[in-house]
Amino acid sequence: MLRREDVLIVDGYNMIGAWPELERLKATRLEDARDRLLDLLADYQGYRGIKVIVVFDAFRVPGAGAKYEQQRVRVVFTREKETADECIERLVGEVTSVRRHVYVATSDQTEQHVAFGRGALRLSARELLLAIEESEREIGKTIRREPPPKRNPLGGVIGEDIARVLELWRRGNGPPGGPGAGS
Repeated sequence: MLRREDVLIVDGYNMIGAWPELERLKATRLEDARDRLLDLLADYQGYRGIKVIVVFDAFRVPGAGAKYEQQRVRVVFTREKETADECIERLVGEVTSVRRHVYVATSDQTEQHVAFGRGALRLSARELLLAIEESEREIGKTIRREPPPKRNPLGGVIGEDIARVLELWRRGNGPPGGPGAGS
């Protein structure tokens, strides 16, 4: 039986405050730090085959919150008067199932305990950063190790019968009925 993909719920501002690169970006422009976090998580999601949901706290911002996808990562801005922690707890309850694991990435100790109590596994900001860095190293090794794909510029352009004749020629068997045929 196929298993549904695992889910990683990330406390976005917690990561931004804990990761040195994102902290530097936040000092000049918060939006750049958020975008870089989403870039890193999108790559991680694609490589690990997990679904990533990033929660940003909009506790003091009036409105119903916002949800959208960026690079296939689900981004959630909390509702008015809802903290990121409350939103994460709600999401853990929504996505928890016996067929998948749910991970919560935050360095907030209280939130880690609450998420764990609801059935989620926990990751600190540092642990997630290390996992992302390891994924990047693995991707780099794979890219360096794999030879470039062979290209056939005629593939898909010529018919099968012509491709068969050309393949015979390439193997030195010559054209059907021509020199080298029947040898």
